[in-house]
Amino acid sequence: MSNINSDKLKQLSFFILLIFLGTFLFLQLSSFLPAFLGAVTFYILMRSGMEYLTQKKKWTKSSAALILMLLSFILVLVPVIGFINVMYSKINFAVAHSNEVMVAAKNFADNIEKKYQVELISDQNLQQAGSTIAETLPKIVGATFNSLLTVVMLYFILYFLLVNHNSLEKWLYKNLPLKNENTILIGNEINKLILSNAIGIPITAILQGIIGSIGYWILGADDILFWFVVTCITAMVPMVGSALAFVSVAILFAASGHEVKALLMLLYGVGVMAVLDSVFRISIQKKIGNVHPLITTFGVIIGVKLFGFIGLIFGPILLSMFILLVKIYMNEFGEANTLH
Repeated sequence: MSNINSDKLKQLSFFILLIFLGTFLFLQLSSFLPAFLGAVTFYILMRSGMEYLTQKKKWTKSSAALILMLLSFILVLVPVIGFINVMYSKINFAVAHSNEVMVAAKNFADNIEKKYQVELISDQNLQQAGSTIAETLPKIVGATFNSLLTVVMLYFILYFLLVNHNSLEKWLYKNLPLKNENTILIGNEINKLILSNAIGIPITAILQGIIGSIGYWILGADDILFWFVVTCITAMVPMVGSALAFVSVAILFAASGHEVKALLMLLYGVGVMAVLDSVFRISIQKKIGNVHPLITTFGVIIGVKLFGFIGLIFGPILLSMFILLVKIYMNEFGEANTLH
């Protein structure tokens, strides 16, 4: 008995040591979690291409991995960098002239209030909104440029995932403490969720940007490319979505004295952009991954808080995976199984 108790004590002590060291390492490396999640996303998207190049075309693993990584950089990161450059100059201009924009918006609000005897917004709230925007926009740009290290780490991790994808997947299937069918189910579900979010969300955002740009062009808005980028970005924000873009354009129209254009912009935004946003979001994501809209909405809210911008993709994945793991737990350890 003493030997058994001694062995259990040693096992428990070793387990506690592993938990302590694992927690310590996780906390130290938590800043690289977005890079790891991004690498996993790219890996899922490139997995079939990796198998095609290595098995069908007989390329070496390293050559295939480098080519796929280069393609992902050109197709994904180069457009993102271009968007950042467009946004950066405009945000600096907006911050430098934020007081002028706020004065114009206040004059417009005052005219509407006098004309229709309603109160749109108080002076205090308007000043607070202006200061908040002036403080927030540079932080967004700064955070974007500070993500360079994250991108480097992403590709560093991605290279080893691609090169070792066969052995890695075999190890996971062998060592996960689940039934084989549940292990396969998790793999298939992760593939489906990542495809739904990593492809569905950007496609929806780009379509929203195109639809919005058509309206901006028809109404004669300035800097259509800038507002296209803004619409694409805001379209990925849950609930409010592209309203952040078309309402801003309407305010600028009204502030410059074009009240009819401002009204038409709001009507176009609510009647066309908002409706098509719901249609695109539901139909595209349902077709790709059959993800419920509520999971997408709440997942994005959670993901942005945890991971920042990249949480737009990983939030819904985490929420969906939690629901899936609950189902698997019930299947593995539910009452029906424990009785047998």
